[in-house]
Amino acid sequence: MYVARGVVLAAAGAFGGFLAAGGCVAQEMADSAGEGITAVEGLTLGHFTLDERPTGCTVVLAEEGAVAGVDVRGGAPGTREIALLDPVNSVQEAHAIVLSGGSAFGLDAASGVVRHLEERGIGYRAGDHVVPIVAGAILFDLGIGGGSVRPGPECGYEAARAASAAPPAEGSVGAGAGATVGKLRGRGRAMKGGIGTASITLEDGLTVAAVVAVNAVGDVVDPATGEVVAGVRTEDGTGFADARALLRQGEVRPPGDDASVENTTIGVVATNATLTKAEITKVAQMAHDGLARAVYPAHTPSDGDTLFGLATGRHRDEGGLSRIGALAADMVAEAILRAVRAATGLPGLPSVTDLTGTGR
Repeated sequence: MYVARGVVLAAAGAFGGFLAAGGCVAQEMADSAGEGITAVEGLTLGHFTLDERPTGCTVVLAEEGAVAGVDVRGGAPGTREIALLDPVNSVQEAHAIVLSGGSAFGLDAASGVVRHLEERGIGYRAGDHVVPIVAGAILFDLGIGGGSVRPGPECGYEAARAASAAPPAEGSVGAGAGATVGKLRGRGRAMKGGIGTASITLEDGLTVAAVVAVNAVGDVVDPATGEVVAGVRTEDGTGFADARALLRQGEVRPPGDDASVENTTIGVVATNATLTKAEITKVAQMAHDGLARAVYPAHTPSDGDTLFGLATGRHRDEGGLSRIGALAADMVAEAILRAVRAATGLPGLPSVTDLTGTGR
């Protein structure tokens, strides 16, 4: 269940009012991680991580089709089939969403997913043909280990082939393999990002879930406490500089530091509720609130922040669209926290556990 404990945020110091700005009351989620996005019946997830360098792709399959929408809020998006998901357009369902590293090159991963689905006869029926509807988005990780290696069709094919309903792996896998966070002062003071997933199932059977690949220019902040969980490190590399303080002091990325120009947090929110295309698009829009609570700053000109929505239609919800959207935002925030806490560090890019020793 979703349990409100009424824990008042007690943010001290100059940022007290700011930390509480996302809401005066922190809500504690009991068992909010659940099984991740695969808790939504009808969805499976697969990762594929390349061996040559830290990068990869993650595929969410809806083999029976799911009503799909999307909301793009970052200033530097890289996407596939976004126009098709507009509620005014004809096709109602998607069969897969692909999240990939590799910047624009990584959009090729979706072609492998299309091939996998076509081989299995899954897709939109167009006369004698089956056309899999596969949308996707990418994040920029070309500066990690050599940009000439990036996910392609084989990465997407293998991720789709590996997809299952088991609780997904998190951290430095799939689309999260080369993800980083906290780049306002350059990659030299950044930390490892990753991919995370969370879900919640209520007593009436409604399930809402998210999977998010976190590659933000900003910090990851715990909305319940206002504390920085991962982000820009101090000059000695042992603590957090706090992007909120840096921005107020006028400090930005060092001139000429091109390694951190492109970023992006991308993900999928999903529910078993029966929704229209317009309604799942609204859920995707509301889910961005969770991104904004957990990432600071969010939706910047250097981020391509994009969230897809999927509704499998297995449950008739009586609680209303507002409830689903609010829970989707909660799951996005939880998935972001889980992504960085599960990440494994790289040389010069420590993980949360490397920096704190606790995985806080």
